[in-house]
Amino acid sequence: MPFTTNFRQDWFGNVRADILAGIVVALALIPEAIGFAIIAGVDPAVGLWASVAIAIVISFTGGRPGMISAATAAVAVLVGPLVREHGVEYLFAATILMGIFQIIAGLLRLNLVMQFVSRSVITGFVNALAILIFMAQLPQLTDVTWHTYAMVLGGLAIIYLFPRVTTAVPSPLVSIIVLSALSIGLGLPVHTVADMGELPSGLPSFSLPQVPFTWETVQIVAPTAGAMAAVGLLESLLTAQIVDDMTHTDSYKRYECRGQGIANIVAAMFGGMGGCAMIGQSVINITSGGRGRLSTFTAGFVLFVLLALFGPFVGQVPMPALVAVMIMVSIGTFSWNSIPNLKRHPWQSSVVMLSTVVVVVATHDLSMGVLTGVLLSGIFFAQKVQRLFRIEREVSADGQTATYRISGEIFFASVHRFIEQMQAEKETAPKVVIDMTHAHLWDISSVDALDKIVGKLAKGGADVNVIGYNQASADIVDKFALHDKTGFELGTVPH
Repeated sequence: MPFTTNFRQDWFGNVRADILAGIVVALALIPEAIGFAIIAGVDPAVGLWASVAIAIVISFTGGRPGMISAATAAVAVLVGPLVREHGVEYLFAATILMGIFQIIAGLLRLNLVMQFVSRSVITGFVNALAILIFMAQLPQLTDVTWHTYAMVLGGLAIIYLFPRVTTAVPSPLVSIIVLSALSIGLGLPVHTVADMGELPSGLPSFSLPQVPFTWETVQIVAPTAGAMAAVGLLESLLTAQIVDDMTHTDSYKRYECRGQGIANIVAAMFGGMGGCAMIGQSVINITSGGRGRLSTFTAGFVLFVLLALFGPFVGQVPMPALVAVMIMVSIGTFSWNSIPNLKRHPWQSSVVMLSTVVVVVATHDLSMGVLTGVLLSGIFFAQKVQRLFRIEREVSADGQTATYRISGEIFFASVHRFIEQMQAEKETAPKVVIDMTHAHLWDISSVDALDKIVGKLAKGGADVNVIGYNQASADIVDKFALHDKTGFELGTVPH
């Protein structure tokens, strides 16, 4: 299990910094969770208790120490129709099914799909999230008094200047404490956490969703649960990769899939909505010094204590203090190097990155943006590979044998050029040798193309012999080709 891997280091290798960072994250989670609950159309308590449960459980079951998971907007935007049509209990049922899907994804190692997400897509994902995080603060900066702007600027000054004095305490925590004291002490006319929504009173209780346990219920919740599971895993795995890069460490992404599923099931059983990893809060945690599982656990536990015991006091925390922290997060999240890299990197990489950013910001749908980037990456890669293809024709001294030496990758994107070049001129030699020593057949499209070429040459009266297959090409030809394979020879040069 992931929590037994390097247990001491994960939990007790960075105790003071993990605890302080977790406190900062807990405070930053409150307005976010309330906002996401409102997006989902449920009571703020559903988002807040979900954040408590997910953060605590994932600290034990997750595969990425130091990453923060809680209720998120990416999942919240998917559940509104289900809640409106069937009620909040069906949301809890969908969240449990979401968790089951994620556990299955972990068992099936679907985390390996991340191998197809290019660096350009990840950069676009990061930049888009930074922009969305900043845009999410704008409502708190419109139609407000000058005190709000002064507090935000003051908070940013503390966040960036306090580390020059000492790094013993995370500067975002100092900023929140100082601005809260000023706001409460002077009675400043600024928005507070309580203005975002009513904080929960009392403790959550454990229960199963109050829905009929029938196949009809499964049919109702399954489409939403599937979308929640996919988006949740996508954002979690991308965030894990970002935290890997920030901390220069590796994570167990297969365990993360399973851990997310377990955390969501527990959250639903305590009256919470679904969630996943949060890049904003994860960046807060890492920049505040959090590295281990203890920081994630502390965030969930402190949030629980704040809600259960200190709700009225938490409600008085000024929103400008939290806005300053989130602006810091957006600035720190954005990949500023990607701007000059637009000129230095290949134009295809820049197009992929910018397209990912534009689609995410325009739709507020992370999955659509990443899907767009992955598709463009695949198209550009196919175009690049299909150009790495060459055919050389040699004729023997007596003019009786024409040898075609094929080099490169032959697959669905290059078969047109393969056929076109092989049929560019009418072959007059009575014998034709097609040498595949330096080529590789990847799919049935390439085998079909070879069939067409051999068939056309044979109809023209040529005696065709294909030689030089590597073992993989020979296997696919032997299985799918229609032309006569009795004379083929395996190549001696491995591909």
